[in-house]
Amino acid sequence: MKKRIIAVVMILTMIIMCMTACKKKETASGNAEPVEETEAAPKVDMPPPTVANRIDPKVKVRGIYVTGAMAGKDALDNLIELCDNTDLNAMVIDVKDDGGNITYDMDLDMVKEVGSVHAYVKDMPALLKKLHEHDIYCIARIVCFKDPCLAKARDDLALKLPTGEPIVDGHGNAFVNPYKQEVWEYIVQVAKKAIEVGFDEIQFDYVRFPIGEDADNADYGVNTRKYTRIKCISAFFTYCETEFHKGGIIFGADLFGTIIGSALDEQATGQMYKDIAIKADVVCPMIYPSHYANGNFGIEVPDAYPYEAILGALGRSTKALSGISEEARAYVRPWLQSFTASWVEGHIEYDLAAIKAQIQAVYDAGYEEWILWNASNKYTYE
Repeated sequence: MKKRIIAVVMILTMIIMCMTACKKKETASGNAEPVEETEAAPKVDMPPPTVANRIDPKVKVRGIYVTGAMAGKDALDNLIELCDNTDLNAMVIDVKDDGGNITYDMDLDMVKEVGSVHAYVKDMPALLKKLHEHDIYCIARIVCFKDPCLAKARDDLALKLPTGEPIVDGHGNAFVNPYKQEVWEYIVQVAKKAIEVGFDEIQFDYVRFPIGEDADNADYGVNTRKYTRIKCISAFFTYCETEFHKGGIIFGADLFGTIIGSALDEQATGQMYKDIAIKADVVCPMIYPSHYANGNFGIEVPDAYPYEAILGALGRSTKALSGISEEARAYVRPWLQSFTASWVEGHIEYDLAAIKAQIQAVYDAGYEEWILWNASNKYTYE
């Protein structure tokens, strides 16, 4: 009998030791620090705040996207004239672009260490002064986790497969690891420098995880079942809210339009619409009709029905944010399609009528702001 008791005790001891070892292994982070479930990484299911926490931009933005290359050319004067003579009153200008390039000579140690300056704009303060003289609201676009420059200069921050191969997009642009605190710090430092030279607002893009099989198999250095993509992006926005709001800095983010109402897309990108909307001052869902699959909103080809597609997308936004008081949630400023999606079967030409139809849908949905996207910066004067 005594031997049996000893045997049972030994077995129980071994089970406890095994469970402890497994837990240690599960939470081990390799060369990356896990996002702790503290104030830096709040639970995303916490109730929305009942008091206002956003900063009001005080401008109803009607804007266009401008590349760093265009911002540094004399041809920018044509876009300034466009703003002078139309309803446009804002420009979203690349400060850190899709290639990870800083578009002017930024005085920041890590920018110099990375070697990411590509000075399209020779004198950014002078350019912003000129734009402000034309009453143009200036928004700094900062691409976050797609950053080939940082990934190349800092291999320890690059996002890779377990085999060591980099995670890239369809154009070969590498991503950095969204779980790395040093990546967050770099992004926020760049943003603060942009405000220092005269930008009115910060707008993050690619503030998400890459998508696809490689991204699913990447070595994030953390237990992603516990520290999920949604928790990571939520923690990043909490960090930004803390860093920016104490300095009175207005910030927003470009978000996949398809995450609104889709738990699957939220999990894939890490972007939880409702959670981000109680931390950022502005959310900019990219609701281009061409980006929705056939049948969405009950429309056979959403791209062919710009008014109905935008109205449907913003209807989802209203529903998703309905539980948050107006004072506590971000302003919704959607991106609209100012390009023809020739690759979509059944597409239409996005001419003046198509663009006006989208803008009207924004107003009819109860929203007041919008931005036009054209990667080549070709906008219809009429």
